[in-house]
Amino acid sequence: MRKVTLVTGPARSGKSEWAETVAMQSQKAVIYVATATQNSADREWQQRIQKHQQRRPQDWITLEVPVELSTTLTEAKPNTCILIDSLGTWVANLLSQEEESWEKTVQDLLETIELVAVEMIFVAEETGWGVVPAYPIGRTFRDRLSNLVRRLGAISEAVYLVTGGYVLNLSTLGTPLPASGKEDKGIRE
Repeated sequence: MRKVTLVTGPARSGKSEWAETVAMQSQKAVIYVATATQNSADREWQQRIQKHQQRRPQDWITLEVPVELSTTLTEAKPNTCILIDSLGTWVANLLSQEEESWEKTVQDLLETIELVAVEMIFVAEETGWGVVPAYPIGRTFRDRLSNLVRRLGAISEAVYLVTGGYVLNLSTLGTPLPASGKEDKGIRE
């Protein structure tokens, strides 16, 4: 049975920890999909990765998938829980794609999510709460990630916001925006 959960929030808010809690509550075999890759030259990055690894149960399977999320989801076995951490890193890994190619990648991911019969938990950063980036690639990143989060939220059974040490279930507290079609055409607001 397909179930989609989105966990979003600012950096260092605890969103990964909450997503891990939700995954444990599924009582299914968990596959942790890390979109970041190891970089032995970046000690601080390695420490962040190690902190995440130490928190996770040892029986979880970890896959490094910097790009091919759709393929990984398609290959998932029934009765598993797939935790994808994080969409921000995935978007950053694909920033070199032209807009048309990016939109095709996103559409492929969203269609795959709709078809796959597993539990999926996505972790995504909220990047649009600060200033507008002063450089084009920063604006592209922010716009692509924000648009993806909005579209994923629209097809998720549960959407959580983690901030200030609290978890808010937006699915029960909020009202979804009506579908405008703008996000489907790549229009940014």
